[in-house]
Amino acid sequence: MNSNPPASPRPRIRNIGIGDLLHYRLPLAGIVSILHRISGLLMFLLLPLLLWLFEASLSSERSFEQFQDLAHNFFVRLVLLALGWALLHHLCAGLRFLLLDLHWGTERLAAQRSARVVLFVSVPLALLFGLYLFGAF
Repeated sequence: MNSNPPASPRPRIRNIGIGDLLHYRLPLAGIVSILHRISGLLMFLLLPLLLWLFEASLSSERSFEQFQDLAHNFFVRLVLLALGWALLHHLCAGLRFLLLDLHWGTERLAAQRSARVVLFVSVPLALLFGLYLFGAF
């Protein structure tokens, strides 16, 4: 006679679909990870523009003045703000991931806390950069 109780059915594990994304709650660490990837992609895509602007600003005094005039355009300031956010978030999240690679803060609560710190540091820094960029100080 078998003394083992009947095995409970295994839970059904499936991949989430596009329709499930609206109902899926990503943990904060996952959001920080996705934003890290987005910020890296944004910096990579804007690198040719930045290099061209840098080269143009150094070629002559006149081109530097043209660059300064261009930087007063609202759309250009939005692009610079996005780039500033990308740089600041990528730096903060990159430091977090470096510490995780060194096996510091890999416990669940420490990882959640470090993800919160990344957002609480990078977002205000980006807001300060935006205020500076749009002339608040």
